[in-house]
Amino acid sequence: MTAEPIRLPDTASVQAVLKSLEPVSADAELAPALANAFPGFDFTAASIDDFYWRGDARTVLSPSGTRIGDHRAWVERELADLSGDLTAFWNRHRKDGEKFAEWRGASAFAFAPTGPGVADFLQLSLGREIEVLAGPVVDPDYRPYSADDLFEPTWVLRDSAAEAQQLAGPVYRLRGRAGGGIVHMRSFLARRARVEREQREAGRGELENRIIREVGPDGTRDTAFLDANPDWFDFVPRENRFFADWQRSSACAHRIFDHWAFDIHDLEDRGQNREIGFIPRPLKMPAGKLALGVNISVHRLMERTEAIDAEIGLPFAWFFFMTHGHWVDPDVGDAIAEGLRQGRVRLPDRDAAVLLAWADKKYLF
Repeated sequence: MTAEPIRLPDTASVQAVLKSLEPVSADAELAPALANAFPGFDFTAASIDDFYWRGDARTVLSPSGTRIGDHRAWVERELADLSGDLTAFWNRHRKDGEKFAEWRGASAFAFAPTGPGVADFLQLSLGREIEVLAGPVVDPDYRPYSADDLFEPTWVLRDSAAEAQQLAGPVYRLRGRAGGGIVHMRSFLARRARVEREQREAGRGELENRIIREVGPDGTRDTAFLDANPDWFDFVPRENRFFADWQRSSACAHRIFDHWAFDIHDLEDRGQNREIGFIPRPLKMPAGKLALGVNISVHRLMERTEAIDAEIGLPFAWFFFMTHGHWVDPDVGDAIAEGLRQGRVRLPDRDAAVLLAWADKKYLF
């Protein structure tokens, strides 16, 4: 009997799975539902605490809690009935007690391996959202200066920890910036490298004629741009280097998507300019930031990087946090690399090679 072909996830099918989830069990059922819909893919799911709110799906509620309709349409209709008089609108609705609801959420991701390689996996970029009763439709204390103030309510608390009455959800929604909702990572990295190569080749003619002029105490010196930058056309994008460094470091025994998600974008401006890349997003973050500090020894830095690795449960984890730049200061990497060159500290050979290559030619997100 011939095996059925593996069905790749597509936007419509994923959206259907997400829509089928019941709010009461959505968190627990997300990964199993995706695996059931797409046989052959063993999905896992993870979330990130990056609170956001949506301005495109607000609803107005009456004082009794009855849903009146879309927030923007309601504001426009009420203003039209009052001939655009903002003062009259404010006086009416700060007393009437109407409120509005909006959807608030955080990023979530689903992953499924497609092979043994570090980049052999699918990533689905999602939003986990709940609808909450946000607050009054007008600021009760200050008259709006324009209709825009009404469309973008700034007088309500939106702290992720702020208490708000939940009305619906959680629901999961496929999101991600253009081109980033459903991605096969190996294909994406190949596309990223190809676009970079094509963009650089497109400028070859101009670069071959570009001259760098340096003025010094001995006079003026002209250098051809490509002579000063001999590896210009061999450039490897930081996204590709991140995955290559994982593959050749001690981290390679772990699946990269168990530790990182990727905020992917692939944007094209009318066929002229294309911006493609990602920002790595850690699924678990260190408790604090590691900075170089004053008079701190390289041995003490090594102890702190080892503590980060132990906290995260991943060898060489500190290096990848450093490429992101927020949790480990890049100066830490420079200091440890210098310690390696001087023989004052040691790393596993594979990790030392990765760090020294990075120190020689840095990349950061």
